[in-house]
Amino acid sequence: MQYELKDNNIINLRGKILSECEFDHEVYGEGFYTFFIKTNRLSDSVDILPVTISERLINSNILQPGNFVEILGQIRSYNGFSDNKNKLILTVFVRDIKQLSETQNKNPNQVTLNGYICKKPIYRTTPFGREITDILLAVNRAYNKSDYIPCISWGRNAIFANKLNVGENLLISGRMQSRIYQKKLENGDLAEKTAYEVSISKIEVLSKKNSADE
Repeated sequence: MQYELKDNNIINLRGKILSECEFDHEVYGEGFYTFFIKTNRLSDSVDILPVTISERLINSNILQPGNFVEILGQIRSYNGFSDNKNKLILTVFVRDIKQLSETQNKNPNQVTLNGYICKKPIYRTTPFGREITDILLAVNRAYNKSDYIPCISWGRNAIFANKLNVGENLLISGRMQSRIYQKKLENGDLAEKTAYEVSISKIEVLSKKNSADE
């Protein structure tokens, strides 16, 4: 099955706006603003996710803290600078946004990605014995650009993903999540950090990398 470029990176979010829009950057005279949205998981947990929106899409009546909205867009990555080093930053890039009632907050977080493994998958287990495999997926964008999106698989998907190779083309379904972790600083103190990634619910290999073994 072939997927058009415009369909290879889709996120659909429903949730509650937590913050005011703040100016972030400008590209070719177009301003972009950021805010945070809270979206519910199927469990009692929530994810707090960063959102980037063009000034052309801003509606001051909709983008008010406390409002419930639906966002259709893409997951974008860019290089940021934090703790004196480069860091991969993820954000939800808005293509369309509309206001909802709280009762419409069903299927609140859905992601579809079609991309290529660009780093060897990393298999690990949690202290509770849960199996996890981390995948870094390169998803093509217009103008010969790519977004590099960390993805995490669990259980059977983790075992399957651990056998995949760099260069393989994957179709992934899941949700974007925020994860709090602690990082030890150079002075020995612990700092609380937030990571953003796609939690995989379904994974499909669309094409395998050609190799001498094959």
